[in-house]
Amino acid sequence: MSYLALKHLHVTCVVLSGFGFCLRGLWMLSGSPRLGHRLTRILPHLVDTLLLGSALTLAWLSGQYPFAAGWLTAKLGGLLAYIVLGSVALKRGRTPGIRAAAFSLALLAYAYIVAVALTRNPLPFS
Repeated sequence: MSYLALKHLHVTCVVLSGFGFCLRGLWMLSGSPRLGHRLTRILPHLVDTLLLGSALTLAWLSGQYPFAAGWLTAKLGGLLAYIVLGSVALKRGRTPGIRAAAFSLALLAYAYIVAVALTRNPLPFS
């Protein structure tokens, strides 16, 4: 697979992952039974696996690695925050208020990751 095709796969997975998280977050906030549907539980893992695999392959092909490239280190930190906050929002938050706050913060983390990727700057809003 060419670098450009891999980059397109990665960007597509970024959009699908973000859209899916938003949809699941809205379902969580509204108490929708759709959140427990089998496809809702399985599809995000498939998309995120492709997303991570394409990211690792792109890093390898480009020779840019976290801890060597500051912007990739920032993306990795944002990703870890997004995963933790997303987990609290969709599963581990004890109250609806905690879940809603974690959901909002996870969306901010997602926006940060995308901004860093687009600017290749760890401080994209400065």
